[in-house]
Amino acid sequence: MGHGVSSSTRIPKPSSLDSENPGNRKKRWTNLMPCFIALVVIAEIAFLGRLDMSKNAAMVNLWADSLLHRLYFQTTEVESARDDVDSVGYEDDSCETWLMKEDDVVYIRDFDKDPIVVAGGDQEWNTCSAGCKFGHSPSRKPDAAFGWPQEQGTASVLRSMESSHYYAENNIANARRKGYDVIMTTSLSSDVPVGYFSWAEYDIMAPVQPKTEKALAAAFISNCGARNFRLQALEGLEKSGIIIDSYGGCHRNRDGRVDKVETLKHYKFSLAFENSNEEDYVTEKFFQSLVAGTIPVVVGAPNIQDFAPCTGSLLHIKEIEDIDSVAKTMKRLAENPDAFNQSLRWKYHGPNDSFKALVDMAAVHSSCRLCIHLATRIREDEEKSPAFKKRPCKCSRGSQTTYHVYVRERGRFDMVSIFLRSSCL
Repeated sequence: MGHGVSSSTRIPKPSSLDSENPGNRKKRWTNLMPCFIALVVIAEIAFLGRLDMSKNAAMVNLWADSLLHRLYFQTTEVESARDDVDSVGYEDDSCETWLMKEDDVVYIRDFDKDPIVVAGGDQEWNTCSAGCKFGHSPSRKPDAAFGWPQEQGTASVLRSMESSHYYAENNIANARRKGYDVIMTTSLSSDVPVGYFSWAEYDIMAPVQPKTEKALAAAFISNCGARNFRLQALEGLEKSGIIIDSYGGCHRNRDGRVDKVETLKHYKFSLAFENSNEEDYVTEKFFQSLVAGTIPVVVGAPNIQDFAPCTGSLLHIKEIEDIDSVAKTMKRLAENPDAFNQSLRWKYHGPNDSFKALVDMAAVHSSCRLCIHLATRIREDEEKSPAFKKRPCKCSRGSQTTYHVYVRERGRFDMVSIFLRSSCL
């Protein structure tokens, strides 16, 4: 939270105060609000439970935003009435009204009329929350361009979904030293993270299919020269008695001309073995395993548990020494239907919040998120000017202070103005 795009919306004042007993009437209104909010939350949870989340998230967000908007202004009417009665020292303005008036600023650049221009590609994002164009503009210099170096005033962008174990410049520290201004890699510490999951490509909540294959696990491994121990892990599992159907170029024993996700659906386990063990480097091998309703057996990112849809939903071979214990766990789960289904319970009850937050990043295309990042940087530079130094962020009356802050949801650009009231914030 922090200062950002100012809103011109004014807090509505009540048309009249209750003549019979305004204080008690407003107090009763306010006391009922927690109950009303609780009912709203319960209703929303019930509603969400009947929806396909991946297909209807936009509709739910619109519904919730509309409801909360109405709820906010209903509450504000009551609070504004109280402020108008009790206001001292603000010329009959409430703290909120005074802050909105004093904090009303206009930015120089309107990104709807003057969109962000990124050299490279040829596309226009009409649905992006910040004006955004890819390509070359003959009328002016681009805000950013892919590659390095770039001329003064144009940000250089590194975009890659490859592991830094193979491409050293994809390491964030190396990219910074080389002079890249904006970094887009699989690392969640990137300026604009680029992941392998896409809501448009995968149905993460696809139902679990019967496990009809005799082999316990399936593998699709084609690069036999990976810089980690994934081939040793494959061989180690086989030596431990795990039957594996291999469809890739390495240890192939099945015809690889198949649909990968459809094939995986009929196995209990999938070998999601990456070509390097790098933090946050989690490719389609893992996400396709989840979509298929298998339990992924992972060689790869040391923080792979951060990507788990629920506790116990994956098996991680961190070191070669873990192969035997993982093989024993696979056998135990395969022989115990209740334990196996427990590992897939997220398919029935939904993934945890951290997983949803992670994959929801893909709801906004990385190119659009790049434009939002660039537009935000331009706004932040403008806010360093003296015109922004005098903006108030709070006003006090007695022991209570009202704070004026701006917030936005990830994937959006325009800020929303809100107020926080506290005596000890």
